Amino acid sequence: MGLGSTAKKLQKVADMAEDVYAKLKQLREEVNATRKTVEATAERTTRLEAELAEQRSLIDHLLAANGVDPESVDLSDAEPPVGETAADGEGGQSASKGDTGGAAGTDSGSDTTTTGAE
Repeated sequence: MGLGSTAKKLQKVADMAEDVYAKLKQLREEVNATRKTVEATAERTTRLEAELAEQRSLIDHLLAANGVDPESVDLSDAEPPVGETAADGEGGQSASKGDTGGAAGTDSGSDTTTTGAE
């Protein structure tokens, strides 16, 4: 009886070890997927920041060419672009939905968005 009881206990331990291994494998896959998402987001953020800097530079150049001091322009009462909200409470939800649309709009080119607004 002692050996049968020990064999059952060892089987339980082996079963638990298999469950832990399966969960660990799943967790490792989730961590890798999250890492890829973070890296892709970082790349997209870097690209968007570069595009924004280029756009700001272009706007400053256009303002200077027209004799307007970029520092004197007050945009505090400007309305957000079509499809975006200025409300902070909805901003987080809107940003995640808008981020997908924004990324698609950015991939197709900002000229398309500007042309559509004109």
